[in-house]
Amino acid sequence: MPGVLYKKERDLLEYLAQFQRQYGYSPKLHEIAQATGHRSNSTVHAIIKSLVEKGYIQKVDGNTRVLKIIDQKISNTLLGSHPAIDLPLMGYIAAGKPLEPHTDPNASFQISASMISGKKTAYVLQVKGNSMIEDGILDGDFVVIEKADAASNGDIVVALVDNNLATLKRFYNENGRVALKPANSEMAPIYPNTLTIQGKAVGLVRRF
Repeated sequence: MPGVLYKKERDLLEYLAQFQRQYGYSPKLHEIAQATGHRSNSTVHAIIKSLVEKGYIQKVDGNTRVLKIIDQKISNTLLGSHPAIDLPLMGYIAAGKPLEPHTDPNASFQISASMISGKKTAYVLQVKGNSMIEDGILDGDFVVIEKADAASNGDIVVALVDNNLATLKRFYNENGRVALKPANSEMAPIYPNTLTIQGKAVGLVRRF
């Protein structure tokens, strides 16, 4: 089963599929960067590496220009062959503020079933603020959360900090010291005194 796609990965994969369908070969890194709004080839390379690791594409030996999309996985993901399901829309999450409930307690949000494992309770939160913009998570986006009480380095988590503030950040354990790091170079990491992990982000949806 392919790994969860984040917005920037999905955008790149869709562009790659469309380009290959039109021209029969893969675009160059700078072409991908320009088309997907990334400033550097290194960022594109990192996203491609992640897509390879997640099993969506594979590099063809002997030709660095060729990136082969794994057909079944691309069809499941991009063509929407997975059924849609409704998850509860629990509220809003903003950096350094309490979790704000949604105005409609019965609100729900439809996602592709492929986004979640189905093994854990899942829900949706709407993002407020720009603390995760460099990971492609923008103000107003909807993040799909699976409940969890533990995390690995680099996971994007919903965490309760010092018993009263909820935040969406990347989790790191730095030699026994927990750090919650934003994806915004203008913001500083949080080093909480106490921390409760409430869930992990497994997907993202943007409405236009």
